[in-house]
Amino acid sequence: MRELAATPNPEARALLAELSVGLTMAQAASAPKLFQLRRQLGEVVLIKLLVVILRAFLDSLRVPDKPDAADILELADTLTHTYTHESVKDIILALKEARTRGSKFFTSLDVSRIYALLADYFQRKATYLETQHLDCKAQAAGEATATLTQLQQAAPQLVAAIGRRIPTDHPNAEHLRQRLTLINQRQKHGLLPPAEAEQQRHQLQLLTQRNTRPDWQPSPAAQKVIDARHRAEDRRLAQLYRPNPAA
Repeated sequence: MRELAATPNPEARALLAELSVGLTMAQAASAPKLFQLRRQLGEVVLIKLLVVILRAFLDSLRVPDKPDAADILELADTLTHTYTHESVKDIILALKEARTRGSKFFTSLDVSRIYALLADYFQRKATYLETQHLDCKAQAAGEATATLTQLQQAAPQLVAAIGRRIPTDHPNAEHLRQRLTLINQRQKHGLLPPAEAEQQRHQLQLLTQRNTRPDWQPSPAAQKVIDARHRAEDRRLAQLYRPNPAA
């Protein structure tokens, strides 16, 4: 591990540059966190990975006075235990922005300055995530308001449509359905004013209402006719299905 911190590694620097191309805060925020990598890979492997990243960052700076191998090892260990819920890509992006956002290192760069650069990045990341969260809430609220407005506008039409439903067991259901279709088509083609069409639909709706008569009973004369009809039907069936003795 000490050799990784002390030896320049052009290949690691090229790989780090490749990883940082197009890297955004959103991608870094969704990447695996340090505590997850520590659990999966082990603490030693994670520290080695951070050592390689830090060494590649320092090699990219033209500063004569830089942290030495011991400083890099200590910094990698501190980052592992400090930014447990940040990702390796966060570290890479923070160091990239330290170079590209106009930070001036002059002739020296110490560990405290690197800590400050990382802290500044994570502060900006927190602001970014908060803004994203508020934007999502505002968008969700806007969509909910739009949906509510649409429902409020459509509610009267839905209620009216439900009220105009013709019961399937109505004796004149097919005829009433045809009349309703005719009214709607005439209004659609401008042959019937909306007010008159609504009035005709209302009248049609009244025709669909049927008053129940649970106490209805036939009159005595009607009951006699019904009984006679039933007896005649019974005799006809008995005659039809009577066994034939000659068979």
